[in-house]
Amino acid sequence: MKQTVVIGFLGTQLDYGGRGMARWHKWRPSVALCQQGDLPVHRLELLHDQRSRPLAEQVRSDIAAVSPATEVRQVEITLRDPWDFEEVYTVLRDFARAYPFDIEHEDYLLHITTGTHVAQICWFLLAETRTIPARLLQTAPPRDKETPGSVGSHALIDLDLSRYDKIAQRFQSEHADTLRYLKAGIATRNPAFNAMIERIERVASRSSAALLLVGPTGAGKSFLARRIYELKRQRQRLRGLFVDVNCATLRGDAAMSALFGHARGAFTGAQSERPGLLRTAAGGLLFLDEIGELGLDEQAMLLKAIEEKRFLPFGSDREVSSDFQLIAGTNRDLRREVAEGRFREDLFARINLWTFVLPGLNERPEDIEPNLDFELERHAREQGRQVRFNREARQRFLAFACSPQAPWRGNFRELSAAVTRMATLADAGRITQSEVDEEIDRLRLGWAAVADDAARQLLGETAADALDLFDRAQLNLVIAVCRRADSLSAAGRQLFAVSRLQKSQANDADRLRKFLARFGLDWTAVVAKRQMAG
Repeated sequence: MKQTVVIGFLGTQLDYGGRGMARWHKWRPSVALCQQGDLPVHRLELLHDQRSRPLAEQVRSDIAAVSPATEVRQVEITLRDPWDFEEVYTVLRDFARAYPFDIEHEDYLLHITTGTHVAQICWFLLAETRTIPARLLQTAPPRDKETPGSVGSHALIDLDLSRYDKIAQRFQSEHADTLRYLKAGIATRNPAFNAMIERIERVASRSSAALLLVGPTGAGKSFLARRIYELKRQRQRLRGLFVDVNCATLRGDAAMSALFGHARGAFTGAQSERPGLLRTAAGGLLFLDEIGELGLDEQAMLLKAIEEKRFLPFGSDREVSSDFQLIAGTNRDLRREVAEGRFREDLFARINLWTFVLPGLNERPEDIEPNLDFELERHAREQGRQVRFNREARQRFLAFACSPQAPWRGNFRELSAAVTRMATLADAGRITQSEVDEEIDRLRLGWAAVADDAARQLLGETAADALDLFDRAQLNLVIAVCRRADSLSAAGRQLFAVSRLQKSQANDADRLRKFLARFGLDWTAVVAKRQMAG
């Protein structure tokens, strides 16, 4: 059988029983634990400082008298302040690292009855992380304190939660509840998305570092950021407000003033001081959606605010402070933006510690049905009117919504609008095939209009309007083919399917590359918009 080894502090108060024989009439935990009939202690590692050496020697002598089989080792340590958490933890960790644990032949217990509360916490942490391979041992005095020689009781605490079914089930249930909360109760079925939500929950619960949410417009970045904030606030990790900023709406001096605030008189019309959104978010969470839209000057100030928690309001020569947590959102490829000089590399490095890519709705067809039910329930809550599909109408809509014909460029926002329209038009609380067919036609028409003018999406309104109608129509067709193809070469083969037969060496990819270059485009730029364009 394994030998039982107990490690614990000398109780400078509890283990002192007074002078003479009177000490035997008092309960002393270090002595009593060696007298437990069903817990033979083969060795006691008794930790104490130099000042307590006489008491330690007295306890060692008394244990020898009542439990001759117990070996007591006095371990002298240096502690200037037994209530200093950092000092106590460091001393005990160093003790653990140097200790020759022999788990094959010895069973280890940490006696947490003696020592300060700080020491008890440190024992717990060292056991929980398996730095010390031990269980916790708690001793208690006898209920009848008048009984001389009573040794009291003891209890073992095993920190391996897998041994406690009810606790394990409770943790699993709470974890599942948290994941459902982040997903607004939607029973999503996409494995990759569910795995991402689980990772976000773990990071948000354990870290205050910045998060970067990447995804197309309408993919749910703002919604998820608010849920993360609410989760952190429930767990007492935040105390301040949730501040949601769409950086695409900020330009020039107005951006500086909105984000960082301004001093009175900073510019014409600045009649009073403005705190700014970064100070409003102090102690809370700041969500900067479309962070790639910020100018380089705003990016530089934001980096300083993230790193130093301090910044200069616009027009002021006095720094202010704000400690906030940051979530950034973007639908841009920020690595490409960095390479092209439109986004600061140091800021990207700061917000890229935890990056999560939110897929568009067309990449999660299995999640369309649960989101459809969620939108119907939300409509009922907001309008006070229950609406449901009849069977044929539901099947018709889901068949279309999950098909390649439905790119869902607006993602979940677009699905929500579609459900709202059908529910509003439904008579007697039933969506019929008539409402579904009307909505499908509406969606197709809207998507066709956007697809027909992909050139404006890529080049911008001014550059696209400067093209001849012939060139613009041709470019739109080429873009549409590229977005359906798996590669540059595959798109080239489809576009030049006839003329390539007349060439001895067809280089379709090179021909397509040169055509796109005429308009300042390349393959990466065209397919980078694939998610938004369907």
